[in-house]
Amino acid sequence: MKDCSDEPTRGDAAISAKARVSQAVVEQYRAELSVGEDVVDPATWAGSLPAARGIAPRVRVGRSRWCNLVWLLPVGFVLLIGAVGAAKGLRTVASVQRFIARNPGRAAGSSPEIPVGLPVWVGVQHFFNLFLLIFIIRSGVQIFTDHPRLYWTRHSTPGKDWFRAQKPIPADPLWTAKQDSISLPGQVGLPGLRHSIGLARWWHLGCNVLWLANGFAFYVLVFTTGHWRRIVPTSWAVFSNAGSVLVQYLSLHWPKENGWLAYNSLQQLAYFVTVFIAAPLAFLTGLGMSPALSTRFRRTSKVLSIQTARSLHFLVMVWFLAFITTHVALVLTTGLRRNLNHMYAGEDGHDWIGFWVFAATMVVLICTWVAATPFTLKHPRTVQRLGYALIGPAQRLFEHIDSNPGEYTEADISPYFWHNGKYPDSPEYRAMVDDNFADYHLRVSGLVEQPTEFDLAALRAMPYHEQITQHFCIQGWSGIAKWGGVSMQTIMDQVRPMVEAKWVVFYALSDGPDAGVYYDAHPIEQMSFHLTMLAYDMNDQPLSFGHGAPLRLRNETQLGFKQVKWLKGIDFVADFADIGGGYGGYNQDHEFFGYRQSI
Repeated sequence: MKDCSDEPTRGDAAISAKARVSQAVVEQYRAELSVGEDVVDPATWAGSLPAARGIAPRVRVGRSRWCNLVWLLPVGFVLLIGAVGAAKGLRTVASVQRFIARNPGRAAGSSPEIPVGLPVWVGVQHFFNLFLLIFIIRSGVQIFTDHPRLYWTRHSTPGKDWFRAQKPIPADPLWTAKQDSISLPGQVGLPGLRHSIGLARWWHLGCNVLWLANGFAFYVLVFTTGHWRRIVPTSWAVFSNAGSVLVQYLSLHWPKENGWLAYNSLQQLAYFVTVFIAAPLAFLTGLGMSPALSTRFRRTSKVLSIQTARSLHFLVMVWFLAFITTHVALVLTTGLRRNLNHMYAGEDGHDWIGFWVFAATMVVLICTWVAATPFTLKHPRTVQRLGYALIGPAQRLFEHIDSNPGEYTEADISPYFWHNGKYPDSPEYRAMVDDNFADYHLRVSGLVEQPTEFDLAALRAMPYHEQITQHFCIQGWSGIAKWGGVSMQTIMDQVRPMVEAKWVVFYALSDGPDAGVYYDAHPIEQMSFHLTMLAYDMNDQPLSFGHGAPLRLRNETQLGFKQVKWLKGIDFVADFADIGGGYGGYNQDHEFFGYRQSI
């Protein structure tokens, strides 16, 4: 970042005469806003965005070839049959028989160091873990479909994705990320509508808070009760025993199970990876997608970029799905009633108690699964409020972190920066474009001592502020760009906000997809951050039409939808409750986003 406050002003133009902004202008801005609905109508959702089915998931092989993952089903089945045949053949080899005899794959009976049986708290946490994971995975898949592409590069350049569930983007230079989103069935995604990422995030983040709390309690209990000895390997022999168990499973001559006393080595490794590697990695990669944290902890984000974090986060989900599928299959096929009694009845027997407790929990899970989408569509504000009640404290904590400048250089600038949002098409805006924005004015008003109107010449004559930063879109794509313009601190020095001002509302020249002017509210303390500015240049060129010409906001501790483009006005207010729908922004009013979105 470069702040040239001690350098001469740019250009020869003197600062244009400042005009007072009348209260009528502010009232006009607010009159142009729309309130939004409190019930989701799928027919009109997101500006009547039509359903768009994606394609079968594909993985890139080499530079340009793509493998359809549907082929994994028949190929995987053939490989499994081949593995079973190979394992059966190996079981007839004397050396393999001796190997299995030396490594039976299970503990040699009960040990005083290994707790016998499963305590009640394990069963309770097992249920809550499964209950929360269902909604975490469903909402996570919904979030993925808003940008159904994954990358290992920091940038989200088309053609550089390694995984996608959408066609290549068309040649349209103004193709938006919203247009690139795809639909899911209502009982697969949550809530299932195309571009319902605001509601999906409340489910995802809210359930994750509860899941982390459940996991923390599990860690405390597992180490204070000695239960960790059941799932943490303490000898390198676990690997040879796990190999033996794998051969026994594949040969269909399965090892003798006695999970009441100890898990076999393959189970132990699977539990260890799930509990102590996959779960923490899910948490860390989630934080890696936070704009506030990534722009603050630069060394970490250099390695764990948002796209790397997003790809790893996705692969962790794949691990969980594979683990759950395999785990359930083995429970059903290695002694159903006894296994269910271990977990759900806390006893080692063959009666039906565990089965009926399990059946009752399945009824709860199925009912909540089925009800989740219709409940969300009928009560989206409840989902919004509950989600914020759970994740809000963390967002409030992180958004007060002032991001550091200087993380990126010009060599890091993205070759492709996605477009997004509804483009302005009003006669007022078209007239400005035709006149090269000579008649453009930014009106700054509200709770300020000096309400002021700035034209572009005035803004360009102010001390020049430059920064190279990464954009984090709520949909998942990212891009690095060089922004040039005016620091918001410089604007505030000119207009002098009153002490009563707590929020700053930015109004756009464009409407949102459901009609009504686009706007968003930001905490006033973030306006003094190093990386909060009004940009009129992008990559050393004037802002293009698609990226917000002539002026846009940059507040790097927040997600992209809060970076209002095509700016026409700024209003300093004490509260935003009486502005628009009262939720702090257009997407908050209409699509149930959060007014704090630092993670």
